[in-house]
Amino acid sequence: QVQLVESGGGLVQAGGSLRLSCAASGRAFSNNVMGWFRQAPGKEREYVAGISWSGGNTDYADSVKGRFTISRDNVKNTVYLQMNSLKPEDTAVYYCTASYGSSWLNRQYGYWGQGTQVTVSS
Repeated sequence: QVQLVESGGGLVQAGGSLRLSCAASGRAFSNNVMGWFRQAPGKEREYVAGISWSGGNTDYADSVKGRFTISRDNVKNTVYLQMNSLKPEDTAVYYCTASYGSSWLNRQYGYWGQGTQVTVSS
């Protein structure tokens, strides 16, 4: 069974930092594009960041660019999201995701974790 398990969420004050982790099990994702999405209460799920299988390509939503950094460790089968300078509007459930394949240009995210709550207080 394929599982993506997020951890590292919590409550932090504005301006603070958190690092989310996503550990994959059941199969290796070293050849898959990985990413993070988030969903705030009453809003649709939105894209946060993505990383290619090699880590050579990354992209970010404009709202987090310059503050968040996505990275991966293919030996540990884990992807990370370092979040700095957090704002109250970053409050959301953060979901880890993996694509079905390795194509960076044609990403199709089909594997999802259960999510981890991030709350940023003002």
